Amino acid sequence: MKDTALKTSRRSLLTAALFSPAAMQAQAPRDWSGRNPVRYPDPDIIQLDPRFAKYKIGNTPIQRLRTGMLWAEGPAWNSAGKYLMWSDIPNNAQMRYLEEDGHISVFRNDSGSSNGNTFDWEGRQLSCEHGNRRVVRYEHNGSKTVIADKFQGKVFNAPNDIVVHPDGAIWFTDPGYGSLGHYEGNKGELLIKEAIYRVDGKSGAIEKVADDMFKPNGLCFSPDYKKLYIADTGATHYPKAEKIIKVYDVAGNKLRNGKTYVNMEYKGRAGLSDGIRCDTDGNIWSSAGWVGENYDGVHVFAPDGVRIGMILLPEICSNVCFGGAKRTRLFMTGSQSLYAVYVEAQGAHIC
Repeated sequence: MKDTALKTSRRSLLTAALFSPAAMQAQAPRDWSGRNPVRYPDPDIIQLDPRFAKYKIGNTPIQRLRTGMLWAEGPAWNSAGKYLMWSDIPNNAQMRYLEEDGHISVFRNDSGSSNGNTFDWEGRQLSCEHGNRRVVRYEHNGSKTVIADKFQGKVFNAPNDIVVHPDGAIWFTDPGYGSLGHYEGNKGELLIKEAIYRVDGKSGAIEKVADDMFKPNGLCFSPDYKKLYIADTGATHYPKAEKIIKVYDVAGNKLRNGKTYVNMEYKGRAGLSDGIRCDTDGNIWSSAGWVGENYDGVHVFAPDGVRIGMILLPEICSNVCFGGAKRTRLFMTGSQSLYAVYVEAQGAHIC
């Protein structure tokens, strides 16, 4: 009788624990519609190292601002216009989010299947067109200028991501994803080695600055522009490729001393870093994906390469961008959605 009573008591306690309000709240899936607000602090903003504490805000949520895209990419912030624009590559469109009222609409509905975007020092938009295998600039008068479409007489594979330097130079990667199928561009042969390029701001001359990566993808400068970080997504097509972010010393118009900055492995699982941005303290905020729950989202790395924090999303994160009035709002393009969260980090660069 005592054993039976003990078993019944244990079963009752277990049932009560499983169906308590706290347990049911923990097990319930997050409502991303915003109708049922998340309880602070947001459980999907995770501190892994004490250094992340200064960037984590206790009373702010991760918000889903839009969903319904097919593959959202290339977020870029326009400070003068107070808007974020990004690409929906398969839909051949660019989207725009207005800070003043949260309005979202189609910005351009023939984007050349653009991927990465940024703004130059004169506020002009630069885009990497997958479909046309080139880099273009949208001028203030509404015209479009081709910045780079060939190297040594051969068309680029499909420029992917892009950044600008204070000296006026434009740096971009050319891994070729937009030419590997019809979904994100136009299927065609890759005629040159995947590489990183620099376009001189004065002469327009194009130089290859590195081709030692399998598929160079997202890139960003350090706050002082003395280093360039580049994500390698070559594991999508090359078995020997590591899932890493590399860092190089910037020596004028050259890159030197390339080495692994971080490996994307976390607790035995390794996904891909795609788009990356740097804050004013030199931390790298990297998109992360292709693993699943408790990994996909944004991983934050200190300058020494230690992973100090994570922002978990319910889908693959493709790219990130600091924006808002103080450059403290982190925008994140997921596979089908746009997310945002306020942090106490400030973006180091103009978008």
